[in-house]
Amino acid sequence: MNTFINFLYAAILSGTPLLFGTLGEIVTERAGNLNLGVEGMMWIGAFAGFYAAYSTESVVLSILAAFLSAALSAAVYAFLTVTLRANQNVTGLTLTTFGTGISLVLGYSMTGKIGGAPKVSEVFASKVDAVHIPVLSDIPYVGKLLFSLNPLTYFAILLCILFALFYNKTRTGLSVRAIGENPAAADVAGINVTLHKYINIIIGGGICGIGGAFMSLITANGSWQPAGIVNGYGWISVALVIFVSWNPALAILGSFVFGAFNSLTYYVPASVISVPKAFYQMLPFLLTIIVLIITSVRSGRTSGQPAACGLNYFREER
Repeated sequence: MNTFINFLYAAILSGTPLLFGTLGEIVTERAGNLNLGVEGMMWIGAFAGFYAAYSTESVVLSILAAFLSAALSAAVYAFLTVTLRANQNVTGLTLTTFGTGISLVLGYSMTGKIGGAPKVSEVFASKVDAVHIPVLSDIPYVGKLLFSLNPLTYFAILLCILFALFYNKTRTGLSVRAIGENPAAADVAGINVTLHKYINIIIGGGICGIGGAFMSLITANGSWQPAGIVNGYGWISVALVIFVSWNPALAILGSFVFGAFNSLTYYVPASVISVPKAFYQMLPFLLTIIVLIITSVRSGRTSGQPAACGLNYFREER
């Protein structure tokens, strides 16, 4: 039982950056824009968050740096796709290439200056360690899964719940959904389409950046390892948006399911199934492909995708 609880705990930890990435892309797509730059924004957030943590030892500043840097890159994407009406797919892919490249260049530069892999201080590491809630954290099994998680994991779950309520219970949230479905009709109804698109794209990008910071500060144990910090999680997040039907609340479950597949390699005894470690590392990506195939052959409008997602809106053509 302890092994199973540890496996579930590892799945939650592994799924947290996916949760940030998935939520960030949901926020973007709900406003009608498909941003394939999630991987790049997570890389930008990973480096900015790590650099701020390494330099200041402040959790708030590191998370803020990750959010703002990724939000800035998302703002560039918004300007190109919303104002200049550039192709959203090409722009997103360019953002991924740029974000990955600039983060690796800056990371290698930082590594070269100090002569080794930089690592955050023990003081900072203790600040982002799993919380311990008296009495509750000591409850057998349940205590570890519910009351001994990382603070950023609780923050990600809270964000998902708040955005789920925002899209379903508030006037502004319904306006954003209207833009994603039919921007022309929303424009006629007096909704500022351009403003809402900019806000959602920028906020969505910033949330993705926090997911990247989680990977560099927690998943990588606070050590800058350019070879595989984000490691394709941005692309999995894009697929997860489809898997959870653009629902922020379902993103919580979906992310942890993918996190479980990513953690199998450490919890399946070789005596039970003797397969190479690379097989388990492949599983999240294999599941991503399966999700995309199932979605592509699914008939009807049951997926929940906003009807205008990926389509540029030009007011003069309405």
